[in-house]
Amino acid sequence: MTQPLTITMHPGDNVAIVANDGGLPAGTVLTTGLLLRDKVPQGHKVALEDITADAPVRRYNVTIGHALKAIAAGSWVHERLLKLPAARELTGLPVATVRPAPQAPLEGFTFEGYRNADGSVGTRNIFAITTTVQCVAGVVDFAVQRIKAELLPRFPNVDDVVGLEHTYGCGVAIDAPGAEIPIRTLRNISLNPNFGGEVMVVSLGCEKLQPERLMPPGSFAIVDERSVAGRLEGGVQTAALDVVCLQAEQHVGFMSMVESILAQAEPHLVRLNARTRTAVPASELVVGVQCGGSDAFSGVTANPAVGFCTDLLVRAGATVMFSETTEVRDGIDQLTSRAANAEVANAMIREMAWYDAYLGRGQADRSANTTPGNKAGGLSNIVEKAMGSIVKSGSAPISGVLSPGEKLKPGQRGLIYAATPASDFICGTLQLAAGMNLHVFTTGRGTPYGLAACPVIKVATRSDLARRWHDLMDVNAGRIADGAASIEDVGWDLFRLMLDVASGRKKTWAEHWKLHNALVLFNPAPVT
Repeated sequence: MTQPLTITMHPGDNVAIVANDGGLPAGTVLTTGLLLRDKVPQGHKVALEDITADAPVRRYNVTIGHALKAIAAGSWVHERLLKLPAARELTGLPVATVRPAPQAPLEGFTFEGYRNADGSVGTRNIFAITTTVQCVAGVVDFAVQRIKAELLPRFPNVDDVVGLEHTYGCGVAIDAPGAEIPIRTLRNISLNPNFGGEVMVVSLGCEKLQPERLMPPGSFAIVDERSVAGRLEGGVQTAALDVVCLQAEQHVGFMSMVESILAQAEPHLVRLNARTRTAVPASELVVGVQCGGSDAFSGVTANPAVGFCTDLLVRAGATVMFSETTEVRDGIDQLTSRAANAEVANAMIREMAWYDAYLGRGQADRSANTTPGNKAGGLSNIVEKAMGSIVKSGSAPISGVLSPGEKLKPGQRGLIYAATPASDFICGTLQLAAGMNLHVFTTGRGTPYGLAACPVIKVATRSDLARRWHDLMDVNAGRIADGAASIEDVGWDLFRLMLDVASGRKKTWAEHWKLHNALVLFNPAPVT
């Protein structure tokens, strides 16, 4: 029989997780001499000592629950045996109390990227067509397929053409509190560094989200004054918005609409095709980190490796965003203590309070986060999940906070908390709006998640998943649990892979298969 393997996160823990593929049967004697009373699935917890009723169950040296009844040593500890602790109050929190020792700057690392007029850098050279409303999605998709087939072969330096389809734009209370979030999200996605500053909008005509409201004057700059009509706004020249309106009188028939889109797309493709990659420092990376389909190994292998890589990126002067409000809410004291200053700490508290109120309006709370897959993978509740999620952020001070849909400010670098829902699709959408040019996504249960606008590096938490999904996972962090690699080894591997992917020298599996999820705008306002 394979040697039984268990993982304990802290000496103060009274549970460990089983690491063996397939779990361990009842009667197994662990290396400590403890006898398993139950069959324990892989990733699930075993009691290391007798736990009395109402006593805390501890993992990561944190109380993840209280025992609903006495649990004997060697027993399987699962969600049905635990009572969820109350959420941490958002008062009396430690503020900027953790001062990690300064680490030497990480210098000399570069990648080949596309410099933009606004100072940002793209890792891809993509032409994006913005849509104001879901009604036009079918027409835009038809036009995009024709652009790819008929125009794109003439522009070899352009990586792709994407339509920014979404489900917003009309039938909504567009002036209600919260409605500004989806609007600014779509606006800022249109300005993502991977799109090279080219802005083209397709509108229906009658929608509530009119093009001028989505992209008001001054919200974007002229790419090339010689080829884009400009106008003066307060003495500053701004780009005239390039719009195709499907309800315009000149469009007679479906193909007229499509031909207009193709005709107006071509100048954008010409300008994008003239761009070339150039060596830029690693500090130009803007990396979003996220997890989905999490399991108990997420906080043991993949997320700690990402956290180590996060520290490397911050040392290199890059920007890293971590998010997923409900998945860090239970560690708010850890986050406020790492804030660079009181302003950052208070901004995090403000975002948590806003989201608590948002969930409360829907008669839900943070406990609604965990999925059947999370629980099947050994995560008993949101507290345990949160402890494993937070470690993606590494150990650097948190230097800034973004509200949902906001964009990074010029020069804003370091570790940023970008407040988003935990939903994979919404989180990725909001990180794109913030300015992400490279995405890292960890998974334990497995997901084919991808984004059309940005390379997504997928990190498997378990070797079994990496083996079975060998052509979907880019990095196997399961080697850490197997004893074949350290957290530092995998973190450095990921850092080097990021530079190769950002340079276009390597494609992720999601890019190879052209897998991508839809953009999902976060709209907390009413639908009418």
